[in-house]
Amino acid sequence: MAVTGWLESLRAAEKTALLQDGRRKVHYLFPDGKEMAEEYDEKTSELLVRKWRVKSTLGALGQWQIEVGHPVPPGAGSLGPELIKESNANPLSWICLLQPIFIRKDTKMSFQWRIRNLPYPKDVYSVCVDQKERCLVIRTTNKKYYKKFSIPDLDRYQLPLDDSSLSFAHANCTLIISYQKPKEVLVAESELQKELKKVKTAHSSDGDCKTQ
Repeated sequence: MAVTGWLESLRAAEKTALLQDGRRKVHYLFPDGKEMAEEYDEKTSELLVRKWRVKSTLGALGQWQIEVGHPVPPGAGSLGPELIKESNANPLSWICLLQPIFIRKDTKMSFQWRIRNLPYPKDVYSVCVDQKERCLVIRTTNKKYYKKFSIPDLDRYQLPLDDSSLSFAHANCTLIISYQKPKEVLVAESELQKELKKVKTAHSSDGDCKTQ
């Protein structure tokens, strides 16, 4: 079963752990050289950060790629292709000139994404599952924003996407998209937490984690 396969990969990875600033930081090194780093809330075990790093064909370490948590803020004036442009006559034009910020921040029961700096009312947005491309798609009726993104967890567990698990809300210029975690994922995450308790954990005074 694919769920078991990914869980076994996590169990087999070389792991180190560090307790620092109320977070349990875990570094995974896989046999193929890939690295994964996760940070959990010490008290709730809620996942706060997950990032990946791979080596180039020449063996050089690449940059960390954020999957869950806050990415490194872009430099001043660095506006990407998702820049929203709108007439200065619009009273919300000041926020419409800000680049939408896409962040994944999961809860215990759901995968969740937040897209900030989207000022339009909720009825402007539509969020759906694209079964063919195995991704979620955000559209706006005013054609001001469009984005496609996958759920890597479901790909790793090789689980199907279910339209009924998807929902969204909008408040304070932020679009919040939630996808209820399948029971298989919840069970696997619970098993992983049991596994991580077996990993010897250093404290910040004892040294630092490989990912720092």
